[in-house]
Amino acid sequence: GRMWAYSVGFTVLPHVGGFLGWFLNRKEIPAWYEKLKKPSWCPSRRVFPVAWTMLYTGMGYASYLVWNDLGGCSSRAIVPLGLYGAQLVLNWAWPPLFFGARNLNMALVDILCLDGLAVGTLCSWYRINRVAALLLLPYLGWLAMATCLTIRIWRDNPEQKAAKSD
Repeated sequence: GRMWAYSVGFTVLPHVGGFLGWFLNRKEIPAWYEKLKKPSWCPSRRVFPVAWTMLYTGMGYASYLVWNDLGGCSSRAIVPLGLYGAQLVLNWAWPPLFFGARNLNMALVDILCLDGLAVGTLCSWYRINRVAALLLLPYLGWLAMATCLTIRIWRDNPEQKAAKSD
């Protein structure tokens, strides 16, 4: 019974920061984001919550698989789960930087660092649990799109690059 609780906890964890980021910044989306110049291939706002629900669920369950295969919080888990935790923190930091602070420079730095940590997480997980690594592939694909979108918004909205000046 206890493993079931762990699997649910690990699976739900990424959603906590994701939901908090949305909740705290939800008013900025119609007020500011909609006015930004975006490329034609930018996904509809309605796609983001569906995509992130699936991605957070996959990465959360994958983290459980890795944790379980390593026997919990062992010394062997420090690097693979440390990389995961670090990329999750940067993932959660992006919405407050982008929407909350409206700081395109910091949001861009954040997502570029996030990309590196996410790739590092996948590489470290591959040796431990291939299913867990494969569960990260949709996330890496979405991150690639989100990174390109962040770069385009950063490039195409030069007046918005510094933080908001309310």
